Amino acid sequence: MVSFEELKKILLLEDLDDSMLGKMLPFTQMHLFGDRAVIFKEGQRAEDFYMLLKGKVVLEVGASESIMISLGSIKSGYSFGWSALLGGSSSHTSDAICVEPCEVIAIPGNTFMHLLEENHSMGYRIMLGVATILKRRLERRTGQFLKTLRAHPDIGKLF
Repeated sequence: MVSFEELKKILLLEDLDDSMLGKMLPFTQMHLFGDRAVIFKEGQRAEDFYMLLKGKVVLEVGASESIMISLGSIKSGYSFGWSALLGGSSSHTSDAICVEPCEVIAIPGNTFMHLLEENHSMGYRIMLGVATILKRRLERRTGQFLKTLRAHPDIGKLF
């Protein structure tokens, strides 16, 4: 069972009042994962939205059968599995793998979106948080990409 106190530790939810958190609470589930446990795989249907209470998760994609590329790490208090908020037949765009034992709160994406549609104030607060987080991740990945290009022996000369 997930508690109010645990939900309040999630950065995306920090601007929600107890009434809003109370609407989410019945739909949340706590999952415990061990070191190297796979939470979801790239291409798998995205059904749940995840919030990391404790531990660390890495997001990885396969560049080839033998090469995995780390897209980033999720620390305690942060969220992942955004594809579940898109509805329909969305699938995950990376693997989510625990690099240490983790406590993960999950909520069905379609249920979460329904709650946000019912309460526009809650929906606005969550989606503003989502946009802010995704903007930061995009900026970080763009920086990583440009750094990689600059380090390439042929392309780096163009910079």
